[in-house]
Amino acid sequence: MESFDPAELPELLKLYYRRLFPYSQYYRWLNYGGVVKNYFQHREFSFTLKDDIYIRYQSFNNQSDLEKEMQKMNPYKIDIGAVYSHRPSQHNTVKLGAFQAQEKELVFDIDMTDYDDVRRCCSSADICSKCWTLMTMAIHIIDRALKEDFGFKHRLWVYSGRRGVHCWVCDESVRKLSSAVRSGIVEYLSLVKGGQDVRKKVHLNEKIHPFVRKSINIIKKYFEEYALVDQDILGNKESWDKILALVPEAIHEDLQKNFQKSHSSLQRWEYLKRVASTNQNIKNDKCGPWLEWEIMLQYCFPRLDINVSKGINHLLKSPFSVHPKTGRISVPIDLQKVDQFDPFTVPTISSICHELDVIFTNEKEKEETEAESDVKHRTKDYKKTSLAPYVKVFEQFLENLDKSRKGELLKKSDLQKAF
Repeated sequence: MESFDPAELPELLKLYYRRLFPYSQYYRWLNYGGVVKNYFQHREFSFTLKDDIYIRYQSFNNQSDLEKEMQKMNPYKIDIGAVYSHRPSQHNTVKLGAFQAQEKELVFDIDMTDYDDVRRCCSSADICSKCWTLMTMAIHIIDRALKEDFGFKHRLWVYSGRRGVHCWVCDESVRKLSSAVRSGIVEYLSLVKGGQDVRKKVHLNEKIHPFVRKSINIIKKYFEEYALVDQDILGNKESWDKILALVPEAIHEDLQKNFQKSHSSLQRWEYLKRVASTNQNIKNDKCGPWLEWEIMLQYCFPRLDINVSKGINHLLKSPFSVHPKTGRISVPIDLQKVDQFDPFTVPTISSICHELDVIFTNEKEKEETEAESDVKHRTKDYKKTSLAPYVKVFEQFLENLDKSRKGELLKKSDLQKAF
């Protein structure tokens, strides 16, 4: 893959926004079938330009307006905000207090840096295939709950371009939710609580909620390979002391002795499970299977950024934006292939622009005779690059949105006929 050089970004972005950005699908998404008047026109976009110049409250009349502006500005980063009561670009002309955020997708932001206390392979902005499993588990756990526990149908999962994932829940009813309801949903989905000073961040008891049970069942599929082999969470004294801090003191000595004799994280984990399930009620310290579950959850359960989800006017990085540090495109993730998703094979802006150059050179030789219009060219261009399968995932998501919208409209018209 073509290596990415941040110094080339300004030139690459020009080509990307002119020839490769999937404008028609993007507009089709945020216009939501044009059912609500001015829905797209009242949407806030925010652009971050070179040297961190930040422009909020951008808004556009239509797809062509958006295209022109993006090709003029060539933003380093695009964020999407709420749908407001007025056009965001005119927010200064509206009388104070009248300009209000009214609707937005329910969004979730999961960032690998929030797991730094429980991953041994990397820290801060770095990721590797060993810790990416945390994101795989997070998508499975949160998506299952959104779909089964809440009944949300339209969930778009997107790779952030560097070290995390975002989810956009786009059902019509969800976009109208108040901040309080959003907070309630995030609260339901949060189990790991407490900042850096809090050692034990998960507390369970005999009454295990079905959401917790189902989440543990997902973690179990990955736990041995991820936590005990790849992360080796009981690999040495420093690591196992962190885990001993999460269990009742009454069993510390027993575990400490055994851990010193054992040869691997796997053996130590098996012993911990045995001790936890046989020592019922040691000196009022309750032990039980939930003890091992608390550890599994603390080390593997999704850590959500609550503020991103509860605020209606909170901005979130747009799909198909480019990450200025890695050059990777923020691409949609196929929910059928979450386990196969590899952030290191996601195309960079350099790689797709290079693919385009090669194709363009070859075609130029072939097509000296044929003149093709720029528009016709652009509609097909991304299809010739490794961005194509990711746009296809996005189109499938839009297809389902369209279908359900048509279904709703039919239902409404049938009801009206009935009267």
